[in-house]
Amino acid sequence: MLSVSYEAFYETARLLSFSKAAEVLYMTQPSVSKHIRLLENQFNLSFFERKGSTVQLTAAGKILFDHLKQAKELQRNMQFNLSSLYGRQQAKGSLVVGASTTVALYVIPGILSSFHQQYPHIQLRLLNSNSENILRALLEQEIDLGITESRNKHTTVQYKFFMKDEVIPVCHHKSPLAKKKRVTVEELKNIPVALRERGSGTLAAVAEALAPFNISIQDINNRIILGGTEALKNFLMSDTCLGFLPQRSVEHLISTGELVRIDIPGLRIQRSFFFMQRQGTNNDQINNTFIKLAKKQYNPR
Repeated sequence: MLSVSYEAFYETARLLSFSKAAEVLYMTQPSVSKHIRLLENQFNLSFFERKGSTVQLTAAGKILFDHLKQAKELQRNMQFNLSSLYGRQQAKGSLVVGASTTVALYVIPGILSSFHQQYPHIQLRLLNSNSENILRALLEQEIDLGITESRNKHTTVQYKFFMKDEVIPVCHHKSPLAKKKRVTVEELKNIPVALRERGSGTLAAVAEALAPFNISIQDINNRIILGGTEALKNFLMSDTCLGFLPQRSVEHLISTGELVRIDIPGLRIQRSFFFMQRQGTNNDQINNTFIKLAKKQYNPR
């Protein structure tokens, strides 16, 4: 296991903050600084330099950080593999999953439950945010594994297909649109529309589907922007706007007649969800075990 000094350096390098590292490690800031000085004295090198109010890694600090990332990965796999010799019920470790809203609310809870039943000693944590924030959290090593509906061309991230999903246009049953049941793509420029926030996978999927019609998000008569699937769904329950929501998030409300699916000829908004991992972690045993279970459990509709 890594020494306290190495842990202090690792968290400070990851967060680029002595105070934040102290919070994560449940230490005082002077204690974190002391442990880092011990390492610097040991190697006769400086690992951090201050630039105004910010902290940056020196060349030596970057080298040490890269080695410690590999060491943490080896330590993580070693703990899981050795404890697994007594059976999956005894396997130890931790897994932080970051998932975009649709997956976090409607897919991942059941998978987390199944994983916990099979691996009760692996500590699980779920971060729920939009796709843009999940990517950032993965790159900043706040999470071990991400699940989003978009693939960024970031060179340090690798993707594995998980499942397909569909986004559909809906409105409240008392909306004038519910009586029409059908609108054209061109009418989106005039009828009131409620949309998700920038950075969400749902909004990106809508924008991509509209592109062949030479219509952008800016062309839509957007009345309100809401952060999150549930916020948008609850807004539509008390308004007359049209909204685009993941089908699985509104199936029950459509079946009860509270929301009505609107047909837009020629427009079909399909998307895929992907597992995201940092490059170099493709051999992470806990990540791969979770991915395997998730793919096995999920049955495409």
